[in-house]
Amino acid sequence: MMLPRCGVPDIDENGKSSMKWKYRYGPNFTFFSRKQNRPPSKYNLTYKFTSDASASTKIDNQTLSSVCARAFATWEAVSHFQFREVGEGEHTDIFIGFRRGAHGDGLPFDGPSNVLAHAFAPTDGRLHLDADENWGTGLESEEMDLESVVVHEVGHILGLRHNSDWTAVMFPTIGHGVVKRQLGSDDIAGVQALYA
Repeated sequence: MMLPRCGVPDIDENGKSSMKWKYRYGPNFTFFSRKQNRPPSKYNLTYKFTSDASASTKIDNQTLSSVCARAFATWEAVSHFQFREVGEGEHTDIFIGFRRGAHGDGLPFDGPSNVLAHAFAPTDGRLHLDADENWGTGLESEEMDLESVVVHEVGHILGLRHNSDWTAVMFPTIGHGVVKRQLGSDDIAGVQALYA
């Protein structure tokens, strides 16, 4: 219960848990309520970076861009989606950035080592990372692996909720120094079921 986690709530607007706790074989993926997803005509999605000036981190823009490109490629490999980074002034579907504390979306960050990030269901497109975390891109035991967290949050942007399979990318918690960049069978089955 004390592991760092995603800030997307596990309880939906009806007070029901979004987690399917199955002790038998079978899929554990879940979707946002009303099966929120992207329209069938919208498989080419664009993204750009919009960090607040007050939310600077040790992660530079080039590193963030590379990490996000790999995270999006992970989901591209198992779905019909294609993702492309765009520049300032261009239309975008997804906004990615570091934020700190209360940042205007009703889900404030709480400083290091608890809530790491959150993203919103389609078609909102916001993906926020807590600037106060000790982010990294390797296997340092005291760092949070940025790519693992971004892969998870992109799953939310596509419409997946948390998964009760601890091996899945969409499991809500991750430890310091843990790298979880490969999609599990439930992650793949979930996105393919949502966009069959």
